[in-house]
Amino acid sequence: IGVSAPNVLTGQDVANMADGAIVFALANPDPEVDPAIARQSAAVVATGRSDFPNQINNVLVFPGVFRGLLDAQSRTVNTEMMLAAAGALADVVAEDELNANYIIPSVFNDKVAGAVAGAVREAAKAAGAAVTGTTTA
Repeated sequence: IGVSAPNVLTGQDVANMADGAIVFALANPDPEVDPAIARQSAAVVATGRSDFPNQINNVLVFPGVFRGLLDAQSRTVNTEMMLAAAGALADVVAEDELNANYIIPSVFNDKVAGAVAGAVREAAKAAGAAVTGTTTA
């Protein structure tokens, strides 16, 4: 759900969704549906807010994406690099940590930026977008 307007859905709307529904209610500061009410029916709920589980925020990837692109001296950004960033972000959450309230790492997780940077750097190399032999700390 990404309609970017607050309170446009009710708990009943979420209950009417398929079993195991996943709701990303990302409008800020007020999501499209109250996360606590959505969680009564949905298997997973994520918001853009830090006061609910599963905060989805662009700060999770931007530092790492930029670091990876800079390290690779890439002059382009492509879908493979963005998919690599998403995969690295997902991999920060270990299998034994993964649950309905923890599908994405915290913005304060110190492993995120390095993991994303490394994945983007390698994807840039694989795409031939990197200047060879260049890395930084």
